[in-house]
Amino acid sequence: MRNKILKKWGFTLLEMLVVIGIIAILVSLGMSSYSTAQKKSRDAKRKSDLRAIQSALEQYYSICGYSYPSADTGSVPTTITCINPAATIMATVPVDPKSGVRYSMSQVSSSDFTICAPNTPPLETESITPYCLVNQQ
Repeated sequence: MRNKILKKWGFTLLEMLVVIGIIAILVSLGMSSYSTAQKKSRDAKRKSDLRAIQSALEQYYSICGYSYPSADTGSVPTTITCINPAATIMATVPVDPKSGVRYSMSQVSSSDFTICAPNTPPLETESITPYCLVNQQ
C-alpha cells in the first residue's frame, strides 16, 4: 500500500467564519458612518436653503415696496414673486430634503419674519433648539 499524503487546498470553516466576521464588522462601521454623513448633508442643505430663502425675501423687500410677502399658511410661499414691479425672485422655493415639507415662516408684521426648518428636532446632528433665520432689515 502506498502512503501518499494528499495536500488539500482550501480554507477551513473556522478561517471562513473569521473572514466573514471581519467583513461584517467593517460593513457595519461603514454603514453607521454613511448614516451620519447623510444626516450632516441634509442639515447643510437645510441651512443653505434657509439662507437662500432669506436672501430672496430680502430682495423681495427691496424691490417690492419695503414689505415681505405674507405668510398666511404658516410656511414659505412656493414661489417668491413681486407683482409691482413684475419680478420673479425665486421661481421654486426649496423644501426640506428629508420630508419634502415646506419651511415654516412666521410673520409678526410686514417688516419682520422668521423662517425655520420644519423637523423636530430641526437639525439631525446638532442642538435641540430650532434652526431659524430672521429678517436682516
